[in-house]
Amino acid sequence: MRVIKLKPLSICETNSYLVISSQDNAVLIDAPADAEYILREVKNAGCTLKKIFLTHGHFDHIGAVADLVEATGCEVYIHPMDEKLLRNGDEMLAVHFRSRGYKSYNGEVKLFTENDILKLDELEFDILETPGHTPGSVCYICGETMFSGDTLFCRSIGRTDLEGGDFEQMKRSLAKIADLGGNLTIYPGHMGQTTLDAERRSNPYLREHTGGGF
Repeated sequence: MRVIKLKPLSICETNSYLVISSQDNAVLIDAPADAEYILREVKNAGCTLKKIFLTHGHFDHIGAVADLVEATGCEVYIHPMDEKLLRNGDEMLAVHFRSRGYKSYNGEVKLFTENDILKLDELEFDILETPGHTPGSVCYICGETMFSGDTLFCRSIGRTDLEGGDFEQMKRSLAKIADLGGNLTIYPGHMGQTTLDAERRSNPYLREHTGGGF
């Protein structure tokens, strides 16, 4: 498995990642904006874009989906609780952030729950439902790597004051993450890479669920 972090995109400087199989097929984790740039990076990596896995439905994570599907025919995956945001429900948030070029997506999608495993070649992605930032927020775990979207950041967490946010749900989601086994490498939706052990030690929101003494 190869993981390539793309440059931050959209007005919110959102991270996205290419996860590439041994057969040079790729999953894109989130599609913030600038499909042309993403397609160039796919070409530079020598891979074929097969799937887009969305961590949630906010505009700064889905803005390039429609153009990428049109260009490649790739499949789109999102949790059913956030499907409406992908379809047509996030325009108000895009306006709130004064974002230009936002494009909703009304094509075919693949829906899933925490009981599913998403696959591409030898890669298997476990799903952790982590509502709080949005009702349909999820983290994807592949091997020793977790893509945490806007649930968990380096020393911080996603905001819960936007429509659909819920701090009590977020706390329950963080408790699930804190309880995961191992020291996962974490690729978040914003800011830099981190590890689960580092967050257990230093992230005040996770320390609450480890007794503060990990």
